[in-house]
Amino acid sequence: MLDNLGEIALYFFATVAGIQTIYYLFVFSRVAFYRRKFDLDQAPDGPFSVIICAKDEELNLQKNLPGVLQQRYHVHHKPEYEVIVVNDNSEDDTKYYLRSIEPGYPHYRHIEIKQAAKFIPGKKYPLSIGLKGAQYDNVLLTDADCKPGSTYWLTLMSQGFENDKEIVLGYGAYHKKPGFLNKVIRYETFFSALQHLSFAMSGMPYMGVGRNLAYKRELFFRHKGFTSHQHLASGDDDLFVNSAANRKNVGVVIDKQAFTYSEPKLSWKSWFRQKTRHMSTGKHYRFGHKFVLGLFSLTHFLFYPALIFALFFPPPILWYVLGIFAGKVLVQSIITYSAMRRLDESDLFKFSWLMDIFMVLYYIIFTPALMFRSKNKW
Repeated sequence: MLDNLGEIALYFFATVAGIQTIYYLFVFSRVAFYRRKFDLDQAPDGPFSVIICAKDEELNLQKNLPGVLQQRYHVHHKPEYEVIVVNDNSEDDTKYYLRSIEPGYPHYRHIEIKQAAKFIPGKKYPLSIGLKGAQYDNVLLTDADCKPGSTYWLTLMSQGFENDKEIVLGYGAYHKKPGFLNKVIRYETFFSALQHLSFAMSGMPYMGVGRNLAYKRELFFRHKGFTSHQHLASGDDDLFVNSAANRKNVGVVIDKQAFTYSEPKLSWKSWFRQKTRHMSTGKHYRFGHKFVLGLFSLTHFLFYPALIFALFFPPPILWYVLGIFAGKVLVQSIITYSAMRRLDESDLFKFSWLMDIFMVLYYIIFTPALMFRSKNKW
């Protein structure tokens, strides 16, 4: 009886570890071994509209907007892009700041929204207004609390449109700060990017992040914008990409100078609220996307309980279990370290196994967000 139970434990652990290893070898390795090089001196392929939606963001705009306005994206010493800030019913002094800088930047303008859209929560309405008001078909989105990684951000992201791509996914990182919460936030952000960027490069794009996302304006209107999910507070980035992306029309740009950097949450409560809102959109993904993501999350969740249970059996089962564990650890460590280097998160590697175990708790905490309706807030 014990032998049969031991064999079951071994086969179950081997199956879980094997599925996880396959994901790392054949999917996540796309980010880990990303090799594309970009040309900082490449002439602009076409004009761009950069759109930022802001609600009570005066201080963030003062800190981050100059970096967006001073991009090296010029033709004959003139900006070949426009920056549009959509002020969505701000109650602070955002409008005064936005007006004050207009004389210094001829390629900048702002749109004032003074009345909220009924039954359209979040930033989908102001973003739609910005897209309708944009002059150019190439659109790059970011947030008021985001700072471009360099003055070449726009140049590098624009190169993702080569080969007839209609959507370009970039990396939206968080600033490095002291404390465990900062490491958790950055690791979770890295882990999410490892998945959605890798799947996009594997021909299965399922989401993008609005902190650093570009697409064709024509694509937005061809897919009727956010109509299918305008009642949801979130989804202006991931649900739109989920519906409009296909295996051929998505490009990925991974370059430190093309990243954006945001201020992370400072309390567990505010981060929990943010993640709950973001994860609530996952249940609206396509079935195929939910299946492959669910299979990875399920096997990730089961890996450590299956390991612990299998370790209670004597040799030779114990040796087989340890061998499988060592092989999975080696593959995962190599790919995780390489991917962290690509995404400028190498300092997290020494915490990666602690964080990997922490993700088991993460699934327990946030899975209910996939089942219950989120609150309709910005």
